Amino acid sequence: MEEVKLSKNVLRMKFMHRSALRIEREKNEEEQQKIIDDEHWVMDLPEYQTKESKYQKDMGYVYCEELEFGRHSYKGFNAEIEKLMKIHKAKKMEKETAESEMKKEEEDDNVGDEEMASRYNSLIGVIAKKFTKKRQRVTREEEKDETLIDELPPRKFIKPTLDD
Repeated sequence: MEEVKLSKNVLRMKFMHRSALRIEREKNEEEQQKIIDDEHWVMDLPEYQTKESKYQKDMGYVYCEELEFGRHSYKGFNAEIEKLMKIHKAKKMEKETAESEMKKEEEDDNVGDEEMASRYNSLIGVIAKKFTKKRQRVTREEEKDETLIDELPPRKFIKPTLDD
């Protein structure tokens, strides 16, 4: 059986305030309990994403055997199939040319082994400078100065010329 509900006007009366507050509190508790129950059964997990497969699935054996167009016709026995064969062959040729062009573009973009080695050799000194400490830098500079002094011929006394 359903509970008998009091009208709003009766609940507004001064002596009915306590029962109105009690009814309101019960409604709030029920709502809170519903919210808690709903949250209880929900798990906060990240969205499940399916991983792409490494393998290609195909129900037929045509791909494995690298077969041509499925049906064949020779010397005009079936003109419709011969037209389809020509279309299929043309599409295949277009695809192959597009793939070969893509490979050429990729090769142009890539850096060759010799070029990479020469760039690497030129960068070794620069990278070494970057990671040296101040003390090591000072000693290197001193060594360079000494080598420069060694390379210069020793200074000799130059006899002044007598201009009378």
